[in-house]
Amino acid sequence: MEIKGTVIQLLQLQTGMGKKGPWKKQEFVIETQAQYPKKVCLSAWGDKVDQYNLSVGDVVNVAVDLESREYNGRWYTEARAWKLDKVGGGGNQGSRGNDFPPPGDEPFSSGGGQASDDLPF
Repeated sequence: MEIKGTVIQLLQLQTGMGKKGPWKKQEFVIETQAQYPKKVCLSAWGDKVDQYNLSVGDVVNVAVDLESREYNGRWYTEARAWKLDKVGGGGNQGSRGNDFPPPGDEPFSSGGGQASDDLPF
């Protein structure tokens, strides 16, 4: 199952020690880009936490694996992200790339931040 949306919240990183050694889990919330947007909490485990390097505002396409477990007569469902692709235009990374200067740092901008009719040549 795939979900596309914008990361709206990163929850606190969780770590612990299990039978197989240390583990870490990062949960994050995305908001879908549908006519009626929905918020979905997803989790990334282990090395995927560092691999994804998510920031609030990132637009992502996430492949999700759903799993439910029973504990004391109650069922708990987890949506685990197993593949994540960032789509341009989100968060700190943006879709500009490194070829363009950030806004306001244009080589020919006037110093006071006010528009000028003078041409740079």
